[in-house]
Amino acid sequence: MNPHYRTVASRASHRCEYCHAPEVVFNLHFEVEHIEPQTVSRSNEEANLALACRSCNLYKGVHLTGWDEVSQSYERLYHPRVDLWKDHFEIDNDQITIKGLTSVGRATIIQLRINREAQLLARLRWVKLGLFP
Repeated sequence: MNPHYRTVASRASHRCEYCHAPEVVFNLHFEVEHIEPQTVSRSNEEANLALACRSCNLYKGVHLTGWDEVSQSYERLYHPRVDLWKDHFEIDNDQITIKGLTSVGRATIIQLRINREAQLLARLRWVKLGLFP
């Protein structure tokens, strides 16, 4: 287990800091993710670490930008230590789709594939269990 896991998971309330998936429904701990890849920042400090579900971490990878279809440009991705989630995202009226409010939010949703069918089906179940949003 990552030595920073307990601190990072507690700070994130055991939710993915990108899609807000609840860690409690998975049979393994979420991943401690480098917001800025170590190849770029060389930082392993807690300010550069986020809790991420496997899906978000897999699709984020080393990316720092993503495509925003509205502005038709590459935009920086959401940074959990700098940005407030509510400033860039909201849960849509269907209570399972995450909507981007800004170019940062929209680019992050596309790059991390936050609204893939598998995620929507999982969120529907989490809503029924009272675990989401």
